[in-house]
Amino acid sequence: MIQYGSDTITQLRFLSFRPRIERRDDQWIDIELRADVSEETPIPAGLIDMTILVICTHGGAIAQIVPLDEDCDCEFQFTSDEKEQITAYIESEEIQEQIANTALR
Repeated sequence: MIQYGSDTITQLRFLSFRPRIERRDDQWIDIELRADVSEETPIPAGLIDMTILVICTHGGAIAQIVPLDEDCDCEFQFTSDEKEQITAYIESEEIQEQIANTALR
């Protein structure tokens, strides 16, 4: 993770995700992820309750990946490696199927 204004970069290694998928409107699906991270790559001390907001189209394409702290914008952003891990999870067959089912509601 990269904290705005800091030179320190940490790389989180995600072990698993717990998704909550919700249809926002006729265009967007919001996915809130709670992540389990490796003990070797702990979440930065500046984050109290990190979640990940992934905004997708109804077709499952990712529009945005945003870290949240206590359900609010925060001063961190994900590294490209962290985004790749999240993207791989969202693009998995299981999650794509859940997105498609949510879009139909």
